[in-house]
Amino acid sequence: MTSRPKIYHWLRPLSFLYGLGVRARNRAFDCGWLKQESFGVPTICVGNLAVGGTGKTPHTELLVRLLQPHYKVAVLSRGYRRQTHGYHVATPADTAATIGDEPFQMFSKFRNLTVAVDEDRREGIRRLMAEEKPDAVILDDAFQHRYVKPGLSLLLTTYQRPYYADCLLPAGRLREPVSGMLRASIIIVTKCPPSLTPIEQNLLRKKLQLRPYQELYLTSFSYGKPYPLQPHKKNRWNNPPAILLLSGIAHPDQLLRHAQTLCSRVELLTFADHHAFSDADIQHLNNRWRQLPAGSIVLTTEKDAARLRAYKLTDKALLRAIWIQPVSVCFIDGREEHFTQNILNYVAENTRNQTMD
Repeated sequence: MTSRPKIYHWLRPLSFLYGLGVRARNRAFDCGWLKQESFGVPTICVGNLAVGGTGKTPHTELLVRLLQPHYKVAVLSRGYRRQTHGYHVATPADTAATIGDEPFQMFSKFRNLTVAVDEDRREGIRRLMAEEKPDAVILDDAFQHRYVKPGLSLLLTTYQRPYYADCLLPAGRLREPVSGMLRASIIIVTKCPPSLTPIEQNLLRKKLQLRPYQELYLTSFSYGKPYPLQPHKKNRWNNPPAILLLSGIAHPDQLLRHAQTLCSRVELLTFADHHAFSDADIQHLNNRWRQLPAGSIVLTTEKDAARLRAYKLTDKALLRAIWIQPVSVCFIDGREEHFTQNILNYVAENTRNQTMD
């Protein structure tokens, strides 16, 4: 197993106070004092107990790939750090600035996918049902948005920092107590090492303390072939002498290890998660890149690329040097087909029930 995550023990008194508030809120929902709303369309929630970095976007994209061949799918997100407010359905005129980097990433990748943003998930679902009429709605990062009662909840936790080894903010990284995992139908341990043995998998299952109604899946990231930010006939992957890895994601360690398999010299330039690039940031990026040997590239994530596109880079040389590293989800426990059928069965059964009603 991985080493125990760092906990700031001197902050535990603040975590205790924070926990009182979160537990009171959850209790209010559990007792019906705060009302949850169900909807007449299959709704799948993808979320976590911790703040950031569990791989929600790749797993949301996995659900889109599973469902799109069979259903009209909509993804509803809050649109974190967007410069707009209220309900909005993505159009070709949008950027990461108007709908958020992760929604823009998904809208750019999937043809015929409805992507909407709204801080009020209930209002967002109502508008989607009335105007877009999707067969299924995927709620991105909505596990703590309890005013909506989803039909199926997927809870993600990383192998490196599983919820059972963490504690509440600010001493740890949990948004709510571990007992929140009881609301999930499916628990996915993400970023697992592909070499995880069956014994280690069984030990992990025991520590997660799953209930009989919960399914467990173990996933890792699979990295595809990098592609250029600006397609051009001269842009070809030619084993660069150095890579400047540009990262504005929560935990870039795994991405860094992958980049080191592509090139012997990798330098890291990091920003905070969801960082909005400024003129000074781009100038710093340009300076760092130009200090590297000729032919070196800037490698970045799809989420960071969404924000770079919103910035509208004008330096043509830098534009041609930026490459994007795609990532997808792979199952390491041999249960991919089981997961696929689990998701498809849920949507099919609830779509049929909706039709009967």
